[in-house]
Amino acid sequence: MDLTTTIIGMMVAAALSIIITTVYQITFKGERYSQSFVHTIIIMCIIVSAVMNIISDNAGVAFGLFAIFSLIRFRSAVTDAKDIAFMFFGLIVGMAAGLNQISIAVLLTIFASVVIYFLDKFNYAKGKDTQILKITIPENLNHEELFEDILENNTASHVLRKVETTNLGTMILYTYAIRCKEKTKDQDLLNSIRERNANLKVSLSYLENLE
Repeated sequence: MDLTTTIIGMMVAAALSIIITTVYQITFKGERYSQSFVHTIIIMCIIVSAVMNIISDNAGVAFGLFAIFSLIRFRSAVTDAKDIAFMFFGLIVGMAAGLNQISIAVLLTIFASVVIYFLDKFNYAKGKDTQILKITIPENLNHEELFEDILENNTASHVLRKVETTNLGTMILYTYAIRCKEKTKDQDLLNSIRERNANLKVSLSYLENLE
């Protein structure tokens, strides 16, 4: 019954977490969208369902789990949300094995690994990551609405972050935080902008790579 309960719990957790992350993607309005964070929600949901089966009716194991996490220290900042999920994954499998619940440890490892593989294989929740768009224009073309229609047609969201002068005041540099629509290709967006900024420099970089 323990194995049956565990596998049913993980399957239900996986299905419900897919619903949760789908709603998250639909309702997301921020700038820093992360596919890794979406995957982490699903992974953690599955792992925690197995954890609750391991520690149910065992207060000593629950306190031991808290003690394990209190000892964790990172030597450097974690840059990917999935790193935390994999660390948690390894700890729980190790805890289950240490408690001689070998079947649950093996079952969790296989099931979670399969789910993680398919999340990566099918690129679930890919979306478009936040990008930084920098546009240089001549000073005589300076007005904020110059690229508004292009950005409306090609982005799901765009926010003007900064306006500054460059090249001794003869040029204006606009900096936008944008999230492109699924159909938008980076090169097509750049070409559309270059037609209006006198073919001056335009750059597009991913926000996560700048941190």
